Amino acid sequence: MNDLQKYHPSQVLRYCPFCGAADFEWDGFNAHVCKHCGHKLYVNSAAAVVALIQNEAGELLLVRRKFDPAKGTLDLPGGFVNIGEAAEDAVRREVKEELNLEVTETTFWRSFPNQYLYGGIVYFTTDLVFVCKVSNFDELEVSDDVSGSNFLPINSIKPEQIGLASIKNVIICLQKSASIC
Repeated sequence: MNDLQKYHPSQVLRYCPFCGAADFEWDGFNAHVCKHCGHKLYVNSAAAVVALIQNEAGELLLVRRKFDPAKGTLDLPGGFVNIGEAAEDAVRREVKEELNLEVTETTFWRSFPNQYLYGGIVYFTTDLVFVCKVSNFDELEVSDDVSGSNFLPINSIKPEQIGLASIKNVIICLQKSASIC
């Protein structure tokens, strides 16, 4: 059993959060059901955003992860969508927090599923990827959960240097299509 299987909610969640009973069983698909009180707790996908930002030379802006999971590996700017936040606003906020850049335009490209091991449990995400335009790169400064940034030609990016499976898939897809748009 690998870490993702070992930390899957079906293996980690043992007690009903509504009544505390231990009769809290995984339905084999996407929910726990309490045999004592009847409540059902669904395990759904959380929304996350990813920014594809290119410079004038067509190189892609990558960041280096400051924290686990996948600390020290390459990534794309982005993060989780807050409750009540639109995905377009989330990608603007994340780019500002991580890189101090102002996103002026967003275009949805496509989505990728991901599994994210954090704090002893697997979270399922749907990564919503946006092509983003920024006003300029003059104010680029890394902060928040990013330890570095650099521009690379898309075809020179090595997928094995990417820490998260969904982001690897984004890069592989970009390399196969030879362009973002």
